[in-house]
Amino acid sequence: MPGTNRRPKAGTIIALAYLAACAVLLVWALVVSAVDSSDESMAGVIPLLATAPASFVLLALPDGTVMVIVAVAVGALVNAAIINWCARALSRGRGGGRGGR
Repeated sequence: MPGTNRRPKAGTIIALAYLAACAVLLVWALVVSAVDSSDESMAGVIPLLATAPASFVLLALPDGTVMVIVAVAVGALVNAAIINWCARALSRGRGGGRGGR
């Protein structure tokens, strides 16, 4: 039956792997920041850099742990959508899509 191929596309797999990596980085940063008794922990910067530039936009909002989590989550989702879109556009360009020979 045509069209019943349910194998996930490469872009979806890459985007999901990126989301998983961002989640691991966020959990790691929260644990390291909670364990560190001094206020000098820079672990929270790593997930923000991994989800830049979208996460930087939300950092202008009120300060706090919740806003950092929201900024990382939104940044990761935006970047994953862009990764998925780019992967689909590149796979269409290989001749398998419209206009191919």
